[in-house]
Amino acid sequence: MRIALEAAQAAADRGETPVGAAVVDPATGEVIATGANQPIGSHDPTAHAEIVALRAAAQKLGNYRLTGLTLVVTLEPCAMCAGAISHARIGRVVFGADDAKGGAVVHGPRFFEQPTCHWRPEVVGGVLAEESSDMLKGFFRARRKKGEPT
Repeated sequence: MRIALEAAQAAADRGETPVGAAVVDPATGEVIATGANQPIGSHDPTAHAEIVALRAAAQKLGNYRLTGLTLVVTLEPCAMCAGAISHARIGRVVFGADDAKGGAVVHGPRFFEQPTCHWRPEVVGGVLAEESSDMLKGFFRARRKKGEPT
Protein backbone atom coordinates (compact mmCIF):
# COMPACT_ATOMS: atom_id res chain seq x y z
CA MET A 1 0.00 0.00 0.00
CA ARG A 2 2.92 2.34 0.60
CA ILE A 3 3.88 2.09 -3.09
CA ALA A 4 0.28 2.86 -4.09
CA LEU A 5 0.29 5.86 -1.74
CA GLU A 6 3.50 7.13 -3.37
CA ALA A 7 1.83 6.84 -6.78
CA ALA A 8 -1.21 8.69 -5.41
CA GLN A 9 1.03 11.51 -4.19
CA ALA A 10 2.66 11.70 -7.63
CA ALA A 11 -0.82 12.07 -9.15
CA ALA A 12 -1.66 14.86 -6.69
CA ASP A 13 1.60 16.63 -7.54
CA ARG A 14 0.42 16.69 -11.19
CA GLY A 15 -3.00 18.05 -10.21
CA GLU A 16 -4.75 14.71 -10.62
CA THR A 17 -7.00 13.15 -7.98
CA PRO A 18 -4.59 11.30 -5.66
CA VAL A 19 -5.32 7.65 -6.30
CA GLY A 20 -2.50 5.17 -6.78
CA ALA A 21 -2.32 1.46 -7.51
CA ALA A 22 0.18 -1.37 -7.73
CA VAL A 23 -0.02 -4.87 -9.18
CA VAL A 24 1.95 -7.28 -7.00
CA ASP A 25 2.87 -10.95 -7.28
CA PRO A 26 2.01 -12.29 -3.81
CA ALA A 27 4.23 -15.35 -4.33
CA THR A 28 7.40 -13.26 -4.67
CA GLY A 29 6.41 -9.82 -3.40
CA GLU A 30 7.52 -8.34 -6.74
CA VAL A 31 5.77 -5.15 -7.80
CA ILE A 32 4.87 -5.87 -11.42
CA ALA A 33 3.51 -2.40 -12.22
CA THR A 34 2.20 0.78 -10.66
CA GLY A 35 -0.33 3.33 -11.78
CA ALA A 36 -1.61 6.72 -10.77
CA ASN A 37 -4.70 8.64 -11.78
CA GLN A 38 -4.07 10.54 -15.01
CA PRO A 39 -7.34 11.23 -16.84
CA ILE A 40 -6.69 14.98 -16.97
CA GLY A 41 -3.12 14.86 -18.26
CA SER A 42 -3.72 11.99 -20.67
CA HIS A 43 -7.10 13.30 -21.86
CA ASP A 44 -8.44 9.81 -21.16
CA PRO A 45 -11.47 9.29 -18.91
CA THR A 46 -10.47 5.65 -18.42
CA ALA A 47 -7.01 6.49 -17.03
CA HIS A 48 -7.83 5.63 -13.44
CA ALA A 49 -4.92 4.34 -11.34
CA GLU A 50 -6.19 0.76 -11.47
CA ILE A 51 -6.55 0.77 -15.26
CA VAL A 52 -3.09 2.30 -15.71
CA ALA A 53 -1.54 -0.34 -13.42
CA LEU A 54 -3.44 -3.23 -15.05
CA ARG A 55 -2.40 -2.10 -18.54
CA ALA A 56 1.25 -1.79 -17.50
CA ALA A 57 1.23 -5.21 -15.81
CA ALA A 58 -0.39 -6.88 -18.83
CA GLN A 59 2.19 -5.31 -21.15
CA LYS A 60 5.08 -6.33 -18.92
CA LEU A 61 3.84 -9.91 -18.60
CA GLY A 62 2.64 -10.21 -22.18
CA ASN A 63 -0.76 -11.44 -21.09
CA TYR A 64 -4.08 -9.73 -20.43
CA ARG A 65 -4.86 -12.33 -17.79
CA LEU A 66 -3.30 -11.38 -14.47
CA THR A 67 -4.51 -14.45 -12.60
CA GLY A 68 -3.16 -14.85 -9.09
CA LEU A 69 -1.84 -11.30 -8.82
CA THR A 70 -2.91 -8.73 -6.25
CA LEU A 71 -4.06 -5.22 -7.08
CA VAL A 72 -3.42 -2.73 -4.29
CA VAL A 73 -5.22 0.61 -4.64
CA THR A 74 -5.66 3.57 -2.32
CA LEU A 75 -9.40 4.01 -3.00
CA GLU A 76 -12.26 1.54 -3.44
CA PRO A 77 -12.53 0.80 -7.17
CA CYS A 78 -15.36 2.23 -9.26
CA ALA A 79 -17.57 0.12 -11.53
CA MET A 80 -15.31 0.62 -14.57
CA CYS A 81 -12.24 -0.49 -12.64
CA ALA A 82 -14.08 -3.40 -11.02
CA GLY A 83 -15.03 -4.59 -14.50
CA ALA A 84 -11.42 -4.39 -15.66
CA ILE A 85 -10.26 -6.21 -12.51
CA SER A 86 -12.73 -9.01 -13.23
CA HIS A 87 -11.71 -9.28 -16.90
CA ALA A 88 -8.03 -9.37 -15.91
CA ARG A 89 -8.74 -12.20 -13.45
CA ILE A 90 -6.94 -10.45 -10.60
CA GLY A 91 -6.84 -12.80 -7.62
CA ARG A 92 -7.05 -10.28 -4.82
CA VAL A 93 -7.93 -6.60 -4.45
CA VAL A 94 -6.63 -4.67 -1.47
CA PHE A 95 -7.89 -1.11 -1.10
CA GLY A 96 -7.47 1.73 1.35
CA ALA A 97 -10.31 4.23 1.68
CA ASP A 98 -13.96 3.43 1.11
CA ASP A 99 -15.72 5.44 -1.61
CA ALA A 100 -19.36 5.73 -0.59
CA LYS A 101 -20.23 7.82 -3.68
CA GLY A 102 -18.22 6.23 -6.47
CA GLY A 103 -17.10 2.87 -5.14
CA ALA A 104 -18.50 -0.30 -6.65
CA VAL A 105 -16.97 -3.04 -4.51
CA VAL A 106 -18.42 -2.60 -1.02
CA HIS A 107 -20.65 0.35 -1.96
CA GLY A 108 -22.98 1.08 -4.86
CA PRO A 109 -23.50 -1.85 -7.22
CA ARG A 110 -21.16 -4.25 -5.35
CA PHE A 111 -19.89 -5.39 -8.71
CA PHE A 112 -18.23 -8.62 -7.63
CA GLU A 113 -21.44 -9.83 -5.96
CA GLN A 114 -23.50 -9.59 -9.16
CA PRO A 115 -24.51 -12.85 -10.87
CA THR A 116 -23.26 -11.45 -14.18
CA CYS A 117 -19.72 -10.99 -12.82
CA HIS A 118 -17.55 -13.68 -14.39
CA TRP A 119 -14.58 -13.48 -12.00
CA ARG A 120 -14.64 -12.55 -8.33
CA PRO A 121 -11.39 -11.66 -6.62
CA GLU A 122 -10.86 -11.81 -2.90
CA VAL A 123 -11.39 -8.28 -1.52
CA VAL A 124 -9.73 -6.70 1.50
CA GLY A 125 -10.64 -3.12 2.34
CA GLY A 126 -9.50 -0.58 4.88
CA VAL A 127 -5.72 -1.04 4.57
CA LEU A 128 -4.13 2.30 5.52
CA ALA A 129 -7.60 3.74 4.99
CA GLU A 130 -7.05 6.81 7.14
CA GLU A 131 -3.87 7.77 5.32
CA SER A 132 -5.53 7.24 1.93
CA SER A 133 -8.61 9.19 2.96
CA ASP A 134 -6.58 12.06 4.46
CA MET A 135 -4.64 12.44 1.22
CA LEU A 136 -7.85 12.72 -0.80
CA LYS A 137 -9.50 15.09 1.67
CA GLY A 138 -6.42 17.33 1.77
CA PHE A 139 -6.22 17.44 -2.03
CA PHE A 140 -9.85 18.52 -2.44
CA ARG A 141 -9.68 20.95 0.50
CA ALA A 142 -6.72 22.69 -1.16
CA ARG A 143 -8.53 22.83 -4.53
CA ARG A 144 -11.61 24.40 -2.93
CA LYS A 145 -9.43 26.92 -1.10
CA LYS A 146 -7.91 27.95 -4.45
CA GLY A 147 -11.36 28.15 -6.02
CA GLU A 148 -10.60 25.30 -8.42
CA PRO A 149 -13.29 22.86 -9.51
CA THR A 150 -13.51 19.62 -7.58
